[in-house]
Formats: sequence, C-alpha cells, structure tokens
Amino acid sequence: MFYALIRPALFLLDAERAHGLALTALKLWPGGGTDRTDGPLATTVAGLTFPNPLGMAAGFDKDAQVPDALLGAGFGFAEVGSITPLPQSGNPRPRLFRLVEDRAVINRMGFNNGGAQAAVERLAQRNARPGIVGVNIGANKDSTDRIADYATMARLTAPLASYLAVNVSSPNTPGLRALQDEGALTALLDAVLEARGRSGPPVFLKVAPDLEPADIVAIARIAVDKRLGALIVSNTTISRPPLQSAHAGETGGLSGAPLRDLAQQRLRDFHHATGGTVPLIGVGGIATAEDAWARIRAGASLVQLYSAMTYAGPGIARQITRGLERLMRRDGFSTIAEAVGTE
Repeated sequence: MFYALIRPALFLLDAERAHGLALTALKLWPGGGTDRTDGPLATTVAGLTFPNPLGMAAGFDKDAQVPDALLGAGFGFAEVGSITPLPQSGNPRPRLFRLVEDRAVINRMGFNNGGAQAAVERLAQRNARPGIVGVNIGANKDSTDRIADYATMARLTAPLASYLAVNVSSPNTPGLRALQDEGALTALLDAVLEARGRSGPPVFLKVAPDLEPADIVAIARIAVDKRLGALIVSNTTISRPPLQSAHAGETGGLSGAPLRDLAQQRLRDFHHATGGTVPLIGVGGIATAEDAWARIRAGASLVQLYSAMTYAGPGIARQITRGLERLMRRDGFSTIAEAVGTE
C-alpha cells in the first residue's frame, strides 16, 4: 500500500536514480535470512535448502549492498551482481528505461559495478548470517581474456557465495553471448569449476532466451556433463514483441511482462532437453503467484524476479509466496518439488 502511494513520485525520476533510492531505502530495511527447512515452501536444489522458491534476480543488487534486506523482505534467496574483477562504469546514460504501458524495462547497463574487491569485502561482512546469497559473476568489457576473468571471480567469491551464477547471456557487453557457443562454454565452465575448487559452492549457468534449438541442445548437454547445479532460464531478450511505450525502440535487454511467454517456452525447452536432470530456475516476466506457479509446473525448481518489483514494490515477495502456498494446496501438492514439471 505504501509503495503504491509513493510510486507516482518515484516514476517522475530517471529510472536509474529511482533505483539508487530504492537501494538506499532497503539499507534501512530490517534484514535477515533464515535457514528454516520446515516451512511449506521449503525446497532443496543443488544441495541448498531454500526457505521458499522465490529469489531476487541478478541486476537489482549489483554490488552486494542489500542481500540481507531482500531476504528480510521475504525472498527465499538473493542473487547479487553481476560482479566483474575490476570496477567499471558501464554504458553511457541514460541506460535504464521503464516501459510503463507494457509493465516492462529495457536496460543496457553494461555490467556497471564497483568491482570484486569492494563486493568481496561486503560479502565477507555478512558471511556468518543465515540465508542463501548467490553471486553472479561476469567479465570486464575490455578484458583480453574473459575466461580468465570468470575464473578470477570464481576463485574470489566461492568462499563467500551460496552458489556461483555464470552470466554469459547479458546482451549489453559486446561479444559476451558468444561464450554460449559450445566450445567456448565448455572451456569457460572448466575454468570456473577448477577455480571454484572441489569443496566450493554449486555453479549455475544463466542463459539467454534468444537461442536456437541446436544451442539449447548443446547447452543442456554441457550442463549435464559438467554436473552444473542449475540453469537459470533466462536473461533479458533482444527481441521486440509488440510494445506500446515510447521507449520501445531503445536498445538493450527487454524484461518484464512482454518476456513472460518467451521465457516460459525457453524453460520448457530446457526441461525437455535436459530430461529434467538439471534443476532449472525460471526468470522473466514473473509478476504474480500464478506466473511463478506456471513456471514451476513447467519445470522450474526455483523462480526469480526483478522488473516486477519496479511496479509492485518490495511487498511483492510476500504476496507471491502467500499465493504459492494457496496454489500448491489448491492443486494437491504437499511440496514445491512435487509440482516441478507437472504441467
């Protein structure tokens, strides 16, 4: 209710400035994750027990400033980043656009973040606290060896992360999506897994929705071969369905409601390609409990959102988790795991 009152004022501000204010406000939010494993929505993926299956996607908290506040707001896990070895300013502003009529966002941020050292210091300060915090790792735009960048990030953040998310699917760093090619992806994951160490956290891979069928088959095969903890399906899209907003022509990755159907189909494609042997995390266009439940029934063990919070505020987490409990009971499931892939 409070967010609905202040949203018109926030929307008068540039989207990136409003996002900065949201982070500042969340720093005042009562934080606190939980290790609770007995709740009705608790579920286990890649050896980690999540108190509920709803997470905050990467991109919201790029510098690991408010993961505990997000957990305190009701998210079952928070994914920070993308974080690169060296600080970088990202692409020129403006680079973040609200498409209000479409309940969507276009961004071309370009992995803007304060770099590994600052993020590692913050993560080290919260490391003893409960709650699942994943670290989304990337490469610097001007790096001459991007695979080495990912390996560096894995080595630095593995001791502090519940899981590592390898982001090769942002459309805003030139050439990055080429790392989804079978040969490059194999080499990249080998380097990350070695740098993580045998006792390190599980490794997740975040993929784009704009993939050809052959790419999906190849990535699925690699995920099975490398025993990845999960595939995150998917990042933003460079495609453009019909949009009403004046910002529809902006370049960058599109997220929010218009991505929902594409992301849902891509999740189904990966569920089929992996034979259900690799856990999937559904992302893209999730704004309601019904959206999240549909993604779970389509094969997702966990779900994430980001753009929807722009329109609904931080109360969206508890709203969706309450709705998931209701939908799970309605359909006769006693656990989230029972419902995965049952559409």
